[in-house]
Amino acid sequence: MDSAAPREPGATEPPARARPRLVFRTQLAHGSPTGRIEGFTNVRELYAKIAEAFGIAPTEILFCTLNSHKVDMQKLLGGQIGLEDFIFAHVRGETKEVEVTKTEDALGLTITDNGAGYAFIKRIKEGSIINRIEAVCVGDSIEAINDHSIVGCRHYEVAKMLRELPKSQPFTLRLVQPRRAFDMIGQRSRSSKCPVEAKVSSGRETLRLRSGGAATVEEAPSDVEAAAARRVDDLLESYMGIRDPELAAAVVETARSSVGAQAFARGLDAVLGEFAFPDEFVVEVWAAIGEAHDACG
Repeated sequence: MDSAAPREPGATEPPARARPRLVFRTQLAHGSPTGRIEGFTNVRELYAKIAEAFGIAPTEILFCTLNSHKVDMQKLLGGQIGLEDFIFAHVRGETKEVEVTKTEDALGLTITDNGAGYAFIKRIKEGSIINRIEAVCVGDSIEAINDHSIVGCRHYEVAKMLRELPKSQPFTLRLVQPRRAFDMIGQRSRSSKCPVEAKVSSGRETLRLRSGGAATVEEAPSDVEAAAARRVDDLLESYMGIRDPELAAAVVETARSSVGAQAFARGLDAVLGEFAFPDEFVVEVWAAIGEAHDACG
């Protein structure tokens, strides 16, 4: 085996290979010039960078979608961003108040949050109490319940508050809807400079955002992991009234490193104990993840 060539006297170590900068394109969903952002490691920092690019306060941003300017809950920004994804920021629009009477146990709302203090409506069940109130829309941020501000609360906390409201007693929701562009976006041609559907990356690498620690570039989840996460997300909605792909992915990741259902339950308590998952939920999730693996071979 050849030995390494001796270093010349006085020679310095070669510089470490610089990591390429990750620069993302962004735009305000209701219409704006295109901005460029970089150097963020979590959602709060991402919102701060977007706000800086457009000269607004970070608290103006309700949520972001990837590759679509529409209020599309299937394209919400979660814990991962494709390296070629285009980020659209939806900002505060009009505030509205609605009075609701809880005539059934469930309101028909599914709640999610933006990871930076705002909980908002991700789904409205057809035929539900909320579905009959035309003023309430998917994408509306819930700012207060009975004048009690819930800004800063996580989605599961808001969902719990709504579940615990007494039946037959009216309550008030203060909502903030995303800012609209007076229908100009949809009417313009695709060749104009207004926001349009951006090209979706076919690459598999994503930037993984973390609540603690630095963001990392990782391979996108495998088909098995993605299928398992979808099943877990469905169970989150069924048991807790929330949808959260990032949380679902964290649950799947915990299962991957667990040997048996009991170890999985202990792992969830250690990593995600704040959610206080019911025992029956944990059992169903473990089974659902196993079924997803079996179905995908």
